[in-house]
Amino acid sequence: MDAVDNSFFYPGGHHGVLLIHGLGGTPTEMKYLGKGLARAGFTVSGMQLAGHCGSEADLLRTGRRDWYESVEAAYDWLRPRVDAVFVGGLSMGALLAMELATRRPTACAGLALYSTTLWYDGRSIPRIHFLVPLILKLPFVDRFRFTEAYPFGIKDDRLRSRVVSQMHGGDSGAAGLPGLTATSLRELTKLIAQVKRDVAKVRVPTLVIHAIDDDVTSPRNALFLARNLGGPVRTVLLSDCYHMITVDRQRDEVVRLSADYFTEAATTAGISASIAAE
Repeated sequence: MDAVDNSFFYPGGHHGVLLIHGLGGTPTEMKYLGKGLARAGFTVSGMQLAGHCGSEADLLRTGRRDWYESVEAAYDWLRPRVDAVFVGGLSMGALLAMELATRRPTACAGLALYSTTLWYDGRSIPRIHFLVPLILKLPFVDRFRFTEAYPFGIKDDRLRSRVVSQMHGGDSGAAGLPGLTATSLRELTKLIAQVKRDVAKVRVPTLVIHAIDDDVTSPRNALFLARNLGGPVRTVLLSDCYHMITVDRQRDEVVRLSADYFTEAATTAGISASIAAE
């Protein structure tokens, strides 16, 4: 199954938002947020990471450098169409958003980091999760696959049933892959290490949203960002959803918080067509 293009674009106002999905995921997980931001007056681009929305083999042909390069390409496509670009990312997408803000400090007007994955320490993760870095160093580990576990990051029962059906039915373009190989996870751990080293270099206004009951990554991840990011940070913990906050029960709250934050950040900075050139 070859990868298909599931990216989306909603033209709108002078301020743009680039949305980045997670590892093994799909732009579909950002589409509800994208539509909401477009209704709030933003021009929104939901990108597709390299190697995603196809087969496991497609994903295995790519790594963290390819994923990041696809983010830069998506940013470079959106930037000439708007006066300024905000960047939002879910899970690994949040890491890639921070990487962009680190490597290109004048590129982002602000960030929104959703369910950032710095540690796999949620309640659905096996207690031996701390051994994963060691496991990934073992010979022949590339043969192993780590499958997603219940509740699959979604608290809403009806939505979870639909997503799991699509996932196990082979519709990776709609629901992503049902699991990840050790190869992809190894690439993710390297990206995490890089982002942790450079976290203080992220100096743009940042909104951090995380679920208190995140089943994949605990609020520890959000609190780490609140303490260590180099710019102004607003942290919000949600009470009625799990990891996939952009589609779960409080998705409307995620839209509202994001739109309000981006609007406030743009107003405070006086962003206009005269924004500093990169």
